[in-house]
Amino acid sequence: MTSPRVSVIVRTKDRADFLTRALASITAQTLDNWEAIIINDGGDPIRVAAVVSALRDSTDRARIRVIDHAESRGRWVAANAGVLAASGDYLVLHDDDDSWHPSFLSRAVEYLDRNPERQGVVSRIEIIWEQEKDGRFIEDGREEFQAQLTAPLLGDALLFNRFVPIGFLYRRDLHAELGLYDERLPVVGDWDFNLKVLSRGGLEYLGDEPLAYWHQRRLATGTSANSVSGARSDHARYDASIRDEALRRWVGDNGTGLVLYLTKFIDQRFVDVEDGLRAEIAASSLWRRLARRLRRTLKL
Repeated sequence: MTSPRVSVIVRTKDRADFLTRALASITAQTLDNWEAIIINDGGDPIRVAAVVSALRDSTDRARIRVIDHAESRGRWVAANAGVLAASGDYLVLHDDDDSWHPSFLSRAVEYLDRNPERQGVVSRIEIIWEQEKDGRFIEDGREEFQAQLTAPLLGDALLFNRFVPIGFLYRRDLHAELGLYDERLPVVGDWDFNLKVLSRGGLEYLGDEPLAYWHQRRLATGTSANSVSGARSDHARYDASIRDEALRRWVGDNGTGLVLYLTKFIDQRFVDVEDGLRAEIAASSLWRRLARRLRRTLKL
């Protein structure tokens, strides 16, 4: 039996409606040489099995495997379970609430086949805003994510994550070099992995058209929430943790000299900017007062 070109890893827990949409996105791909590995992270296994069984095409059903965790082990433990079970040349994480354009896999695989020196490829990503209505989530707007960027660059990613898993197809053997996703992180494990990938080499966008759709729900809570909104405090905490760990590695290798200097230098520049703004505001206020006096004088 020929190995699949792509292993699609789907993490889910008690979101049967979203999982149904995710599988519709995967089975609609024009590339048919894929496998899907569903990691049911502590959810009801009967409901997951029912979603898979409801697929009409027996060939699609045969491409899908389900790994049930008896209890929830976390996002990145679930992702690693899928990575370890995968057999495809390429990997992609397809969260259960996201979706793709039908040509995403075929175009991404074609790109990586044509560019063997590239470690992965990133699609432009479109945010699809949703709101709940009568028990269903209805689209109420779209916007391109990070449309101003010309490429997925390390310099930009140092500030915050510039692409999410739904838009990133990469070579499976990257994990042999970089390791698995960091299971200590309840969130931002993708950003942590992306930084390692970008530190190793550059990435490109797969054209200008968004082929990956990141679904978000501003007001959703509970199982329907996105991690960026439902776990906002965790994002801030573990963002800081990753930065602190990286800083300690740098100091351990290079000492504190440069970072001590830069900390004071940057802080002083902020002080200078604040002082300059205050002076501009004061001058502007003075000119406004003088202008008012001049207008009153001219009226006399």
